[in-house]
Amino acid sequence: MFVADIFGDYAAFAPIILMLVAALIIPAVHIFGKKRTVTWAVALVFTVASLLINMYMLVDGFTGTTLGVYEYNAYTGLMVLLFQIVLFLAILVSNASTETTRLHVGAYYALIIGATTGMMFVAGSSDLLTIFVGVELTSISSYALVTMKRNDSRAAEAGVKYVIIGGLSTALTIYGISMIYGLTGTTDIASIAATTSVTGMSWILAVGLVCMVAGYGFKIAAVPFHMWAPDVYEGSSTPVSMFLATGSKKMGLGVFFQIFVVIFVAGTAMSDICGEQIQYLFAIIAAFTMTVGNVVAIAQNNIKRMLAYSSIAQAGYILIALAVMSEYAVSAGLFHMFTHVFMKGGAFLIVGALICVGLGEKISDYKGLAKRSPFLAAAMLFFLFSLAGIPPLAGFTSKFFLFNAAIGGVDGVTSQWVWLAFIAILNSAISLYYYARVVKAMYIEKGSTEEKIKIPKPFLAAIVICLVFVVVLGVYPQLIFDYCEMAAAALLG
Repeated sequence: MFVADIFGDYAAFAPIILMLVAALIIPAVHIFGKKRTVTWAVALVFTVASLLINMYMLVDGFTGTTLGVYEYNAYTGLMVLLFQIVLFLAILVSNASTETTRLHVGAYYALIIGATTGMMFVAGSSDLLTIFVGVELTSISSYALVTMKRNDSRAAEAGVKYVIIGGLSTALTIYGISMIYGLTGTTDIASIAATTSVTGMSWILAVGLVCMVAGYGFKIAAVPFHMWAPDVYEGSSTPVSMFLATGSKKMGLGVFFQIFVVIFVAGTAMSDICGEQIQYLFAIIAAFTMTVGNVVAIAQNNIKRMLAYSSIAQAGYILIALAVMSEYAVSAGLFHMFTHVFMKGGAFLIVGALICVGLGEKISDYKGLAKRSPFLAAAMLFFLFSLAGIPPLAGFTSKFFLFNAAIGGVDGVTSQWVWLAFIAILNSAISLYYYARVVKAMYIEKGSTEEKIKIPKPFLAAIVICLVFVVVLGVYPQLIFDYCEMAAAALLG
């Protein structure tokens, strides 16, 4: 394998090494190149190179460990691929976006690549401390990215809120880790499962687990830790909003899989001790998250805030996998994470493209869009209906897998989580209402002008990519779902 020949003992780290090199040299490239386009091109080339290497490793079935802290397997490769796709879409449109900074271009690309590097590091970590370090690398980079928007006071306000709430989540997380370390004497997740399966449940372990659920719950904007998401998504530039909604949130969900699924499913003895209580905790969080996200989204008039609350609801759907905690449920959760990247990413990209041509962020600004740009209106319709779960789009297929996991999974035996699937189906119906508001504005209501809209070509390319995958994954889910099954099997050992 050529990756092992080039990178030697650090082959498992190969995609991350390219990202680290890019993050370090891009500020210098901007200083000496003095052109935004050159900096953008270098960032894009490194991203594509890292993505291609990771795809080769994933398809080839590569496994390996680096420095004893990072393990590459099917799960790692799939999650890294997800983060790289998000980064590629964000970078592709950043140079053309009128919202992104023109003063600190090198820093912008270094930060967004650095944030992705943190996500990639988290994906291969099996220790609470290395996961924490990766999450903080992503978080600190994200705080700066949110504020890097041109001439908009909302960005500074969003950045301050994000830092304060992010600091609180960090404090809760590290306190939870310290409690578990104090009880078990280790931060290795597999060792924690083995140790606590002998000692049993105690108040120290309970406090530690609850603090970590709360701390990482902020990262995925789960209710009641969701209050930062609408302000941050609205205040930041649209490429950054898309990056946070589709990438950073998936990192937090991946952390939940890596910690709680490994402890309470792979560590079967722990499952016997308190697994059901943890499952019900996630089920309750999932139910409240999807319900609050969908209900509050109905009242939103700003499309970015509506998409933010929709993202909260989507996190609730994925949390179903953590309530069920079966291999099939984890596979379905991973698949929905992938489809969400293209559905929600495509919707944000259309919003960003329309901002570039002077359209506002209110839903009322989308009146008559079907006449001004038939393609964009059709693409937005596909993305929104996919988010709502309308067949035969990708959102329907991934929700079908998720809800099927809650109802009975692959064995056909009705499970105790039917009520959770019913709540999720009801919420999908609710979401159709506020998605239909946008469709109504685009196709039925008349706008103030019928002047044709021409968006920048990078935005057009990114939207087409998302649209193709939303359709293809809906009718041919095995393209990704087979890898999701392999990833779930690797995660569960």
